[in-house]
Amino acid sequence: MNNNLPSYSELPAVFAINLDNIAAITLSGEEQIKYLQGQVTCDVGSLAEEKLLNGAHCNAKGKVFSAFRLLERQGKFLLLQPNSSIEQSLAELKKFGVFAKVEIAQDNENAYLAVAGENASIKMAELFQQIPDTLSPVVQVNNTTLVYIAGKVSRYLIIDSTDAIAAISAKLNVPTYNEAVWNLLEITEGFPVLSPQYVAEYVPQMLNLQAIHGISFTKGCYLGQETVARMQYLGKNKRALFAFTGKDMNVVAGDIIEKKLGENWRKAGDVLAAYQASNMQSYIQGVLANDIDDSTELRIKSQLSTLAILPLPYKLNTDIE
Repeated sequence: MNNNLPSYSELPAVFAINLDNIAAITLSGEEQIKYLQGQVTCDVGSLAEEKLLNGAHCNAKGKVFSAFRLLERQGKFLLLQPNSSIEQSLAELKKFGVFAKVEIAQDNENAYLAVAGENASIKMAELFQQIPDTLSPVVQVNNTTLVYIAGKVSRYLIIDSTDAIAAISAKLNVPTYNEAVWNLLEITEGFPVLSPQYVAEYVPQMLNLQAIHGISFTKGCYLGQETVARMQYLGKNKRALFAFTGKDMNVVAGDIIEKKLGENWRKAGDVLAAYQASNMQSYIQGVLANDIDDSTELRIKSQLSTLAILPLPYKLNTDIE
């Protein structure tokens, strides 16, 4: 394990990430599609064709318990997400699941490993006779599930038993980092990372779920749908997810982001996730008013260094699907 944490510009051409922070909620049973369709923002009915979906699980008020990636492995649905958002989402799904023919649990069968970087596809092709791509983002090779996550830095997620993942990891012969580097990529790609204090705090559009195709506005009713639709059609959402970078600062989830107004500083938003490279470059994910721009002077509360906005690989004013 490499304990040196690279800045974004220092990422190797190919590297691995041990994903001890990633877990999944599993659903199985004859009503797994019907049940999940009524619980989450994405169109579960399209999973058979799409293979990989982004989505969110909300409470009745439309506040997000978890943002996840949904796929199927060995007949079970996996809602992949950080460990930090599992507990409450799992409890809520189980509470309503007693009325359906569905089994819901936290996944304790699988382990997760990522291979990433501009040459990641070459390394993956050395290990597997078939690898996923944009058109087929999930493939099954024997007992191993491979998932392609497109982005500025390509990522391949490998899902298998703990022993199988350990064996694959031993064959890689590439720099290997801890889960902090996964969070760096989530931050720079604009995929929400919910720490426990922000569970059930934001509606999906405040986390840019509509921009990463994580909300279907045509699928029909689901928990929290009324709030999500009202935000979209009435233009009531005034906040969005942003990525920032800064130098020589200490940042953790829960910190306050301030903006300068005249000679004073006022609260602008909150830090959802943060990554600090060994060279003291920080990468930060935060929710702020959606009208900020590069001219807005920002900082972490009580720290002197200012923040620069990082461009995300999508636009917020996406068309309704």
